[in-house]
Amino acid sequence: MTFRASAAFTDDWKHFQFTVDNGVATVTFTRPDKLNALTFDVYADLRDLIAELPHRGDARVLVIRGEGRGFCSGGDVEEIIGELQKMDPKQLLEFTRMTGAVVKALRECPLPVIAEVNGVAAGAGSVIALASDFRILAESAKFAFLFTKVGLAGADMGSAYLLPRLVGLGRATELLILGDKITADKAERIGLASQVVPDAELSTVAGELARRLADGPALAYSTTKVLLTRELDMDLGSAIELEAITQALLMKSADHGEFYQAWTAGRSPQWTGR
Repeated sequence: MTFRASAAFTDDWKHFQFTVDNGVATVTFTRPDKLNALTFDVYADLRDLIAELPHRGDARVLVIRGEGRGFCSGGDVEEIIGELQKMDPKQLLEFTRMTGAVVKALRECPLPVIAEVNGVAAGAGSVIALASDFRILAESAKFAFLFTKVGLAGADMGSAYLLPRLVGLGRATELLILGDKITADKAERIGLASQVVPDAELSTVAGELARRLADGPALAYSTTKVLLTRELDMDLGSAIELEAITQALLMKSADHGEFYQAWTAGRSPQWTGR
């Protein structure tokens, strides 16, 4: 990998399962007995992995999933919420900044991210799915932005920034203030779900999307994600200028040249992501 520093990549992530198979990276939360509730260590590892992932060079897409009956039920009540009661304000701010860093990393990661949501995605789990680029839901899946249910602000980990941009301010207000469960059907209807599929087909459908993204023009996909993120707060003129510069650069990419050669020869392009 060009421009690598001396620090080695992490080989063993101890608090979730991580694999890379032919361009598809997969994070699997592995606490099924607790509906994959998050611990301090899971948060920290997830933040660090997502920051490291673009530099590895062996992944073109990231899938996040949960083992067992749920995607992620949020912060563990015993291992996190109980411990937070003992912390001073400085420690609490360090924690809340760490959880927010996970979402920031997800949005700034140039790889497309797929949330494969089986069962419940609640609290921080719902925001991790929200921060992903694609949310594939099983029919039995449910969202719950339940922060107010535990006496905290419904605005957490960037949810008050991201959710209105996805479902509109009115819907976001309802979901973040009331904290009620959202069925997969409603999530699809309001634009929170990219797709809802039968439970038995969830892994297959998410896997097919991951394969499509890994096999496609990865540079075009990653650049599109980066621009979508950067342009959220730009005026139109600035956005158009950024897109013009970016598009001119990609017109000199290997993938764009390969498209033209393939079109001329009447064959399918062989994408390299360069």
